[in-house]
Amino acid sequence: MQFSTQICLFLLIISQSFGYFNQVEDNDCFCQLHGRIDDCSCSIDTVDYYNNVKIYPRLRSLLNKDYFRFYKVNLKRDCPFWADDSRCAIRYCHVETCQEDLIPSGLKGQAKQPAEKYKDEELNCKDDYNAELGYLNTTISKRAREEFAIWTTYDNAQENFCLIDENDSDAEYVDLLLNPERYTGYKGFSAHRIWNSIYMENCFKPRNSFHTYIQSETLNHMCLEKRAFYRAISGLHSSINIHLSAKYLLSDKSELGIDNKGKWGPNIDEFIRRFSSETTNGEGPNWLKNLYFIYLLELRALAKASPYLAREEYYTGNEGEDWDTKLAVKDLLGIIKSFPEHFDETNMFIGGEPAKKLKEEFKHHFRNISVIMDCVGCDKCKLWGKLQVQGLGTALKILFSGMFDENVPELYINSKNKRDFQLERTEIVALVNSFGRLSTSIYELDEFRHILR
Repeated sequence: MQFSTQICLFLLIISQSFGYFNQVEDNDCFCQLHGRIDDCSCSIDTVDYYNNVKIYPRLRSLLNKDYFRFYKVNLKRDCPFWADDSRCAIRYCHVETCQEDLIPSGLKGQAKQPAEKYKDEELNCKDDYNAELGYLNTTISKRAREEFAIWTTYDNAQENFCLIDENDSDAEYVDLLLNPERYTGYKGFSAHRIWNSIYMENCFKPRNSFHTYIQSETLNHMCLEKRAFYRAISGLHSSINIHLSAKYLLSDKSELGIDNKGKWGPNIDEFIRRFSSETTNGEGPNWLKNLYFIYLLELRALAKASPYLAREEYYTGNEGEDWDTKLAVKDLLGIIKSFPEHFDETNMFIGGEPAKKLKEEFKHHFRNISVIMDCVGCDKCKLWGKLQVQGLGTALKILFSGMFDENVPELYINSKNKRDFQLERTEIVALVNSFGRLSTSIYELDEFRHILR
């Protein structure tokens, strides 16, 4: 405690000396960012070490692989809630879609994945002979099979926490490495309306709460499930704000002045404005804590789905890279599973019919948020908003759909025995990239901490 006070006083002296921020006090963001994470069993220091030393370096390498860098998304959907023709203020928010010849053949469906060979064999109809019953005609018409596929797709969609637009006619592949998440100048009424709609209309709120966000002292008046929903959304919001502050447009020209790609880097004033106690009515440090909450939630989802993810082929058509990707995923999953204090989702949605009703309401609210992403007026913001919301929705599906049991992996490995737990490729890409964004945020928090010191 004495050491923490000394750090706070030191930050105060340094900030006043160099003019970073003249209103830093003993209770500012980093000085409160310690101790146990709310509704979890582990501490912030534990997550910092585990992420920055073990997880972040592996994710940074993995997300450069073709399987995870190409994301198929529809950025042309109209906003169903309001008319909005706003656009971001600078040219850097344009999204570069992929040229057809740059997309790996395996992602375009030009070559079959290994698993598809066996699926095709299962669909070939055969007549089985039984000595007592005679011939049993197992033929199923092509039309019937198509209808079964539609039914299965519909059933699986009921377990989704957000909408998937990979199969939309307007969906296109985007190279995420060519379109990094960073500050675009998208702000003002349009951007505020997005977050106001999310917080005011889709987050669970305590009675007589009229703030856009929920004040931390009132959160404990809500049940665990509703608190978790708010903390996840707030943590996602914090993560996005950290990215914008860490990759801020510092100059409209590159450092060498030989092109117009701009110079990007950390903006200390922007970070402090978004998270200081002074500018956030004391809530900034709590918003940063919520980042750790959503990190643990998605970390747990990856750990729970690790048997499923470990058997994926991560197929792109490039045999050498696909093999490397699969090994890298298994290595990352091993590190994730070894984390000592995972989030415990088994305490949520228990209690019979009321819990079932609450889960459906939970899912409905989150689906609304996924649709609100189509109302974002900046293409690059929309891209990363849709990806990170889908990643969080995939994590919620893994944790709460009821289709997945990590202790009985054969239930989904042998597809003949039950209705599969399945993840679309875009769900896997979104989940890993979304977790990568959270991991990067925690890493960048440490960078801001060093800069302020």
